[in-house]
Amino acid sequence: MAYQPRVPNFNDDGNNDSERVRLYNPYQDLKVPVQTLYKLPTSPEFLFQEESRAQRRSWGENITYYTGIGYLAGATTGAAKGLVDGVKASEPGDTLKLKTNRILNASGHTGRQFGNRAGVIGLIYAGMESAMVAARDTDDVINSVVAGLGTGALYKAAAGPRSAAVAGAIGGVVVGLAVTGKQALKRYVPI
Repeated sequence: MAYQPRVPNFNDDGNNDSERVRLYNPYQDLKVPVQTLYKLPTSPEFLFQEESRAQRRSWGENITYYTGIGYLAGATTGAAKGLVDGVKASEPGDTLKLKTNRILNASGHTGRQFGNRAGVIGLIYAGMESAMVAARDTDDVINSVVAGLGTGALYKAAAGPRSAAVAGAIGGVVVGLAVTGKQALKRYVPI
């Protein structure tokens, strides 16, 4: 409920007319229309001019973003898979408490495994992409695809050169498709 102070109004005979109430308006003395008072800028505001020239996240923000998104996506996917595995593993004689415990254990275990793997992949990818941007001094699709290729190869390097080559090719193709899809989405879907 809005604050409505009572302002005494006196009639011509000097009596207080308490029937009349004036509403408080905090904008009455401003010469700016109220509609334009709260228009926020659509472009980001920067403290330093150097920040406004770079139209991308810094390497630290990049690593934090990709690692966090990777872990969250992996943990969610793993928890869903663990839920299905926990339901399948329940036996006919199990009590509700035992079934619930089995489902929670399977979801937590599989969610942590998938989350850690996806988080490490995000960490490696962000580091490689930031290194490519720093080395080439440009930010384009080639950096992303090469970073995806290198991430896949490095992640599976311990399994042997053939596995590393296959994982690198998969990583490069997946990132290439993701970047192409993002550009097509920006172009054809008005947001």
